[in-house]
Amino acid sequence: MKTYKLSFGEIIILKDNLAEVIINEGVLLDIEMVYEYHNFLLKHLTAPFSLLINKKYPYTYTFRAQKEIGNLEEINLMAVTVEGFNGKKSTEFLIALNKSNNWNIKTFSTRLEALSWIEKHQ
Repeated sequence: MKTYKLSFGEIIILKDNLAEVIINEGVLLDIEMVYEYHNFLLKHLTAPFSLLINKKYPYTYTFRAQKEIGNLEEINLMAVTVEGFNGKKSTEFLIALNKSNNWNIKTFSTRLEALSWIEKHQ
């Protein structure tokens, strides 16, 4: 397991094809950060790969970032852990906004549930 710090947060490599993503509190994720994120994933993971998005902290996206964040064909699954009502609603909005992109994404209330789902479906 190795942790990398990026401009917007950290990415923990859990396996060759699995990473946990934690965005820092209060970040406004813009398109440049999305490109940084995608480049990191392509460089450090073996495709197809899955992502555990750990929404420990509140953060926001620009509209363009919302439309691009999960649009990387090498992404197999995305499991999102959300605890609060606002986090859950914002994640549901992001999923609905990208419904036509057919993301393989699901939300969970715990990290363990999310990891179990990834392991089962990867």
